[in-house]
Amino acid sequence: MGYSLPCTIANPIRCKFPILRNGNGQIRSSLAFMISPAPKPPPLVGFGNGVHQRRRSNRIQVQCRRPLSPPDPDKSTPAEAENSTSTSSNAKTRLLVVSFVAITAVLSLANRVLYKLALVPMKDYPFFLAQLSTFGYVAIYFFILCMRYRAGIVTDEMMTIPKLPFLIIGILEALGVASGMSSGAMLPGPAIPVLNQTFLVWQLGFSTLLLGRKYSWNKIAGCLLVAAGVVVAVASGPDSGQLLSGVGFVWPSLMIASSSFQAAASILKEFVFIDAANRIKGKSLDIFVVNSFGSGFQALFVLLFLPFLSNLKGIPFSQLPQYLKSGAGCFFNIGSQTLGCDGAPLLPLLYIVTNIAFNISLLNLLKISSAIVSSVVVMSSVPVAIYILSLPLPYLPEGVSLSPFFLFGSVILVLGLILYNIPQPLKQESQVD
Repeated sequence: MGYSLPCTIANPIRCKFPILRNGNGQIRSSLAFMISPAPKPPPLVGFGNGVHQRRRSNRIQVQCRRPLSPPDPDKSTPAEAENSTSTSSNAKTRLLVVSFVAITAVLSLANRVLYKLALVPMKDYPFFLAQLSTFGYVAIYFFILCMRYRAGIVTDEMMTIPKLPFLIIGILEALGVASGMSSGAMLPGPAIPVLNQTFLVWQLGFSTLLLGRKYSWNKIAGCLLVAAGVVVAVASGPDSGQLLSGVGFVWPSLMIASSSFQAAASILKEFVFIDAANRIKGKSLDIFVVNSFGSGFQALFVLLFLPFLSNLKGIPFSQLPQYLKSGAGCFFNIGSQTLGCDGAPLLPLLYIVTNIAFNISLLNLLKISSAIVSSVVVMSSVPVAIYILSLPLPYLPEGVSLSPFFLFGSVILVLGLILYNIPQPLKQESQVD
């Protein structure tokens, strides 16, 4: 008596039970059965772990299936990966903008203070300082441009962009530098950063006209407050007997005109970047292309305007060579006519180096943001610059007394800058700047 029970899951199950025989060898009884799979399986009864069994009264079939694995938290869909990449890129851009904002703000403050200090020894030779600094910019910028061109950072496409905008930029910056240094040599130190704030008003107007931009109410109101603050500060002039006492109206007006020239030049630079983005597919215009060609035309027109500008200052054209010679002697603080040139060449050289670094940082910020953002960052240094320039400084030991009207105008100006920077809702910011 024996039995065998070969069973499989995939095939029918056949089982042999004991066979009983009598004494003559005849089979008394046998039991053999086969359980075959049913043609139509009944509902599943779960046993867990993905194994299900179908039951019926006399048929059993076991069915296995692979359990569903939980979703992998480390894997993401293409849409999620794209969003993650975009978020990371935006974070890096914001960090880059914040870095350049901080660097530009510090350099802006140093540039304002050194601008006045450099004009102390060069008070009688502002045109020479303007010409020297401009040619210094040209040499440095074109040297850096050449190195970047050799390294392949600057491409042939960048070098062949239209030069007409640079020519206009050169004219505007030449007028701005010459008129700014002429008036800056005659104005008290704290008055210079205040009058320069008209730059924002000019810039907003030019960007509306040339770039077709629209601005929110807080930016327009902020610009109006800035203009009102400048007017109140300047109104504290000859009649107050304090800050602008003895300063003719022509010098503040010339400083305001200088701001208008520089504001127009900054808007044209922004236009150059926008236009280059359409011309150079997939690449961003290198800032040294803009700096180099803009400074080259600026140096050319400063040289051409020098006879006319010097004549306005009372220097005849025939005496211009002697004027430049005396200016060089004062700058290097050598020769017999160096009276009043104390602080040269250190102060003028510090200003030139700081101004170059400031212009590079400012243009980088302009490239990754906008002209308005750049100007607001520059203007954030105004209150500190006013305070520092009112204190006794090296080569300006007497300091300056700030009149109540001047302080009141400065407060209005700062309030205008704060109002200008009030953040707007996202929906509104998408429509207006």
